Amino acid sequence: MNAQAAILEKDITPSGDDYEIVRRCIEKISLDYRNQPSLEMLADAVGDTPMGLQKLFTRWAGLSPKGFLQAVTLDHARRLLDEGAPLLDAAYEVGMSGPGRLHDLFVTHEAMSPGSYKTRGAGLTIRYGYHVSPFGIALVMVTERGLAGLAFADLGRERETFADMSGRWPNATYIEDLAATTPYAGRIFDPARWRSDQPLRVVLIGTDFQVSVWEALLRIPMGKACAYSEISRKIGAPKASRAVGAAIGANPLSFVVPCHRAVGKSGALTGYHWGLTRKRAILGWEAGQVGH
Repeated sequence: MNAQAAILEKDITPSGDDYEIVRRCIEKISLDYRNQPSLEMLADAVGDTPMGLQKLFTRWAGLSPKGFLQAVTLDHARRLLDEGAPLLDAAYEVGMSGPGRLHDLFVTHEAMSPGSYKTRGAGLTIRYGYHVSPFGIALVMVTERGLAGLAFADLGRERETFADMSGRWPNATYIEDLAATTPYAGRIFDPARWRSDQPLRVVLIGTDFQVSVWEALLRIPMGKACAYSEISRKIGAPKASRAVGAAIGANPLSFVVPCHRAVGKSGALTGYHWGLTRKRAILGWEAGQVGH
């Protein structure tokens, strides 16, 4: 994909370069969090100075490396779980099941008909583009009805990410179109542009069960977490935690439909389709946004 390479080269920004350093720092934190690694140890691991890493990390996450470390510990996740369940109950009580303010991105969504999903994308045109995001390269996919796909890739692995996403709707027509995806990418990752009067239009392409799970994820507020078992209960399938986990893993709209906020009953982060390091990155970044 020569066009893809040109887009990536043109679209690289300091935030994209930052993420590679931040990613390695998060990996170090993830491996050694029980030992509470010092700033000096983290800086040495990523080849930066302590002061340089402190400034870069804080600019990226809104948190210092130490603050981030605290934000992704198991104890913190347990507190988020304790707070998150009542909030999820409240979201259901006020009937947040249709278009409206579903979470921090001010998302308005619709689901494609089951027939459209069963045809595996036949007759559907999906435009896509690659963009630098706070969490690595983002593959943004849109239809005429709204955002349909958002995935992440490390630099050099864009083809794998595209294959994964296009394989979900193999009969669709795919057109690389940066002009169509740029407006979405700009809004998704800029909290200053999350506006209730201009909600982000999203189209959910999946089975009825998957869509019900993804709608439940949309109700989890930023800075909170929810256990798979709690999501199962809220969608009326209390014994379907395993199926709920599979639906969460198949979520085609990472970050926007916040599958990263689903955790194990103990608060453990468990799996994430785009990698646990990225899940920790997103949760830590969100902690910084809500004023951890």
